Amino acid sequence: MARHTLVPALLVAVVVTAIVASRPAGAPDGPPDSAYISVAELPEAVPEPRSGPDAATGSWTVECGRNERGHYNTDNVVTSPGLVGGAHHTHDYVGNTTTDARSTDASLATAPTTCTGGTDRSAYFWPVLRRLDREGADAESHGGGRHGNTGEILVPSAVRIEYRGNPLARVLPLPAGLRMITGDPVAATTTDENVRAQWGCSNRPGRFTTKYPRCPEGSDLTRTLTFPSCWNGLHPDSDGHRAHIVHPAASGLCPPATFPVPRLRITLAYDLPDGAPFAVDSFPEQRRDPRTDHAMYVGALPDRAREEMADCVNESRHCRG
Repeated sequence: MARHTLVPALLVAVVVTAIVASRPAGAPDGPPDSAYISVAELPEAVPEPRSGPDAATGSWTVECGRNERGHYNTDNVVTSPGLVGGAHHTHDYVGNTTTDARSTDASLATAPTTCTGGTDRSAYFWPVLRRLDREGADAESHGGGRHGNTGEILVPSAVRIEYRGNPLARVLPLPAGLRMITGDPVAATTTDENVRAQWGCSNRPGRFTTKYPRCPEGSDLTRTLTFPSCWNGLHPDSDGHRAHIVHPAASGLCPPATFPVPRLRITLAYDLPDGAPFAVDSFPEQRRDPRTDHAMYVGALPDRAREEMADCVNESRHCRG
């Protein structure tokens, strides 16, 4: 299985210098004010694609908690296997309780999980969100304040993990040991080609932006992380961790020589006081740009569960794992 890092293993830790642009009040290390928008500026919701006669319209939902146990580290076993601290920012985990840089398919398959029922030992993880007007416990630590990721780590108020079907075709079961990334952790210094950030407010469902929305009192801030779902039918991973599984077109159509599999979508919600400054963790040079939001997945579901998931989705049922 090919595995290559997004950044060189010898990347030297640097401290982000002060950003000159204006920032939200109380956020000395936050992104510039231009990174935030008001809830009134959220774009209109994009309609769901029209279902065809062979559509797989079911869903499979698994409850894995909100990381109440505090499973955090600065590793990334998908892009930097074996490299402890390779992310240079802190990841938030649910599912498998042992996931770190040294994890393997074998170690994940026998480890405990936070997911209800104990069957799903997959690793689900994403960069933490922080409240910037409070000091974090890792203010002097690698991946935290030493890399510009200041502030108190926020525990989500809700985490929803859902696998959906395809509007045009039946899905195949997920391959064993599948590794995936959605979003682009280096988007601020490259292009928007792989940007998948979807920030929103719970009182405006379906309306997303690549900026940080300032949600009104009583509305949670949301992050929606949708993974690719058109698999090449051959490999659970690839060089760069993207070529083996790609995103479908807006219609749901998969590119030639790829096949639809259940589409993973993680929705995170955060209860923030009105006006509280916040930002996502990032590599230092990305300066906590909201476009860099991303998430990772390492599959550790037994064969039977993966087959049951595909059957549920294809039969247009709504199941709980």
